[in-house]
Amino acid sequence: MSALSQRRMRPRFDVNGWLFVGPALVLIATFMIFPILHSLWMSFQSGLGMRLSFAGLKNIYRLFNDPLFFMALKNTFIFFLVQVPIMLTLALITASLLNSPDLKFRGLLRTAIFLPCVTSLVAYTVLFKSMFVANGLINTTLINLGIVDTGIPWMTDPFWCRTMIIIAITWRWTGYNMIFYLAAMQNIDRSVYEAARIDGVPTWARFLYLTVPMLKPVILFTTVTSTIGTLQLFDEVSTITGGGSAGGAAGPGNSALTLSLYIYNLTFKFAPNFGYAATVSYVIVFLVAVLSFLQFYAARERKA
Repeated sequence: MSALSQRRMRPRFDVNGWLFVGPALVLIATFMIFPILHSLWMSFQSGLGMRLSFAGLKNIYRLFNDPLFFMALKNTFIFFLVQVPIMLTLALITASLLNSPDLKFRGLLRTAIFLPCVTSLVAYTVLFKSMFVANGLINTTLINLGIVDTGIPWMTDPFWCRTMIIIAITWRWTGYNMIFYLAAMQNIDRSVYEAARIDGVPTWARFLYLTVPMLKPVILFTTVTSTIGTLQLFDEVSTITGGGSAGGAAGPGNSALTLSLYIYNLTFKFAPNFGYAATVSYVIVFLVAVLSFLQFYAARERKA
């Protein structure tokens, strides 16, 4: 092979390509990689405000002796273990119903169910606060129907406060996950369902043994993204319970306090403690990594 041919076969450094990619890489490094590394460095610092000094593993020791941290961790896992399965199940069932070719006003119904996830957080918060107060719409309806004798203490009882948050999150994000399932269902060949129907397979069995297995990649995707979102839960808890305001607790006895809200309180509420807040934030990173790995591993094992 000639020297000229060898030079032609060598990969060339394309300056034009790097000119397009370079600005994006700079922005990613500035606003993503640097904050991640800086927060990791801060997790080994101690002090108030910007008066920080190296503390080694002091923040980790404090973490394991912090009752508020364990309260936030417990609440976060309650929301994750209860809310995510309910939301994804409702989204899957709703998508299956809206995928029916015989259903009228499908476009209108899809829009109505998807609408909550694009609703303003302020409007959504005001709506739920007015509905779940002691004399609000929910309690009034339950009493008029004879389901309860007295109003449910949504805002003052730990169990019902968590239930209210779960209802709020499910209402807002079910439609978002439904869109993914609906898009995947529309790519399934209708002849598969027709063959099953001719063979006498009932509707519930077609859904359980045909639809669900073919949606496994999408179900895995929504499970991982919903897990990440729930572990980072902040907006609903902060705005509905007022847990991020000065002096405000996240529900009765901090029963709705989450890890993200606790990080916010450590950083911006009372005396700021950036070092310890960074340590707690890496707990979320660890949980997201572990749970995502387990979900991918479980999906791969079922596929094998």
